[in-house]
Amino acid sequence: MKYAFWPGCVALGGTPELYTSTKLVLGKLGIEVVELVNASCTGAGVLQEKNQKLGDTLNVRTFAQAEQMGLPIMTICSTCQGVMSQAQHAVSRDSDYLAEINTDLAAEGLEYHGDTVTKHLLWILVEEYGLDKLKEHFVVDLSGLKFAPFYGCYMIRPSDALGFAEVPERETSLEQVIEATGAEVVEFRGSRACCGLPILFINQDNSLKMVATHTGTAKDLGADAMVTPCPLCHLNLDGFQGKAVKKNRSSAVDLPILHLPQMLGLAMGFSAKELGMNKHMVSTGKLQDAVGELAGV
Repeated sequence: MKYAFWPGCVALGGTPELYTSTKLVLGKLGIEVVELVNASCTGAGVLQEKNQKLGDTLNVRTFAQAEQMGLPIMTICSTCQGVMSQAQHAVSRDSDYLAEINTDLAAEGLEYHGDTVTKHLLWILVEEYGLDKLKEHFVVDLSGLKFAPFYGCYMIRPSDALGFAEVPERETSLEQVIEATGAEVVEFRGSRACCGLPILFINQDNSLKMVATHTGTAKDLGADAMVTPCPLCHLNLDGFQGKAVKKNRSSAVDLPILHLPQMLGLAMGFSAKELGMNKHMVSTGKLQDAVGELAGV
């Protein structure tokens, strides 16, 4: 298996532990990637609010690069996946619009023909790699731990652009991978809601309330950690959890927020330090101790 790899801006900047843990996990799985070093930010939906064509052009440019390589794209950011899927959806339905964008790309010697497939690592594991094969690489059974899934907005909306009708298992893909590690899934109402990051600098009070509600509810239901395929959600749920809980809760939460590859890495026997769990704002110490007990360390 080989992919053109677009980690996204946040994994290369704000959450470097996601990039590091992903490379460890991919190496263990034997999945080969060629990083798209000349790709640009997807726009994260923010750019598209001001200039839809510019946002689509940036993404089609990335598609064209991968198409020249003859490879599908792998991303590890649910926001990237959602925005790229919407751009792909737009140009696949309007050949004139694609031709207009290709005219702009011609200066770089690029032209997109519509053949690039973009998939988040989460979808690749479920749809292409296979959960049974994934389990073969696990050396630590995480049974006894409870993880709450948190998808992020762009991983589930809009469902038509994300192909849910064609691949309905995407709706429960994160739960399936959590269960594959042996851990128990903690279902909670906010698992498919917004983390609050988009409004953090517009309405911080409401953003912090969302963080406190999601993490507090999951913790009250017994979760040992929350797992997300979105680094932007991680930034908000981990980075602002302390402030959010202090402002909106009468009791502490201290719920670790794991990147998807970090959870996989724990089941594969990588150390918390190797996976960058010491870089989190919310301490992962208790979780590390629990995993150590399961591993017999």
